[in-house]
Amino acid sequence: MMQTGNTSYKAAVALAVVTVVILFWVIGAVGVLGADGDPADLMYIGVLAVGITGAIIVRFQPMGMARAMIVMALAQALVTVIALIIGKHDAPYMSVFEIVSLNSFFVSLFLGSARLFQKAARE
Repeated sequence: MMQTGNTSYKAAVALAVVTVVILFWVIGAVGVLGADGDPADLMYIGVLAVGITGAIIVRFQPMGMARAMIVMALAQALVTVIALIIGKHDAPYMSVFEIVSLNSFFVSLFLGSARLFQKAARE
């Protein structure tokens, strides 16, 4: 059951949702791994699928949600590694620094959400 009265839980959910919205807004606006509409950006759907699947499996319990957010962060990092392996940094408009830093931003936000879920589990 969701922890509707827990402020940390609410903040964790809000951070996770805002992170996903920003990620997909950036993908839709300019693309993350290439120009707008680059098929490589479809890998981020896997990150979202990991989060949704994880949340359902753990039935939205705080400690389970913390783990799901950590796995989302790992999936986000994996997308970064795959992007570099397939050479997305060779495009004239993308560099290794840009790919790593942008994806690290989202990894950090997912980990921040995980931390808030951990706090909610203790409350």
